[in-house]
Amino acid sequence: MTENEHLQADLDILAQQERTLRFTSFGADTAWQLGSLLRSKLVELGAGGTIEIEVNGHLLFACATAGATPGQADWIRRKRNTVRRFARSSYGVGRQLALDGQTMEERHGLTLADYAAHGGGFPLWLGGCCVGSVVLSGLAQREDHALVVDALAEVLSVDVPRLP
Repeated sequence: MTENEHLQADLDILAQQERTLRFTSFGADTAWQLGSLLRSKLVELGAGGTIEIEVNGHLLFACATAGATPGQADWIRRKRNTVRRFARSSYGVGRQLALDGQTMEERHGLTLADYAAHGGGFPLWLGGCCVGSVVLSGLAQREDHALVVDALAEVLSVDVPRLP
């Protein structure tokens, strides 16, 4: 497989994940369940990470595990901005840019100081509206994305394809 074929295969899986991982209701209790699950997964891995879940501009869950670094807060902010702007996973945005051979700045005029097209940010859909995001920072970007997808699938009790 060529690099472009790998990128397209990833994008196909990411699109399926984004279509499937949607909620019919989402509130503080769901945020707590999802955030706590992500925290447990990070602790299980022995990884220092930071998690934030927000809906309609309201922070519903935030935590850091032992070993988290202060810089992760900025990654969270930048990934969240990307999810808000595009209503897509931050990893999906990054993979599309890679396939197109462009940067966030070239394609959208957005600065890297405020946007990050790296894995770990995922949109929270309620009905047909993107209402918020869940964002994780602390692992390699593909692993950040995979951990968020695993937790969302578990909370929603659905099966989704995973990235290889």
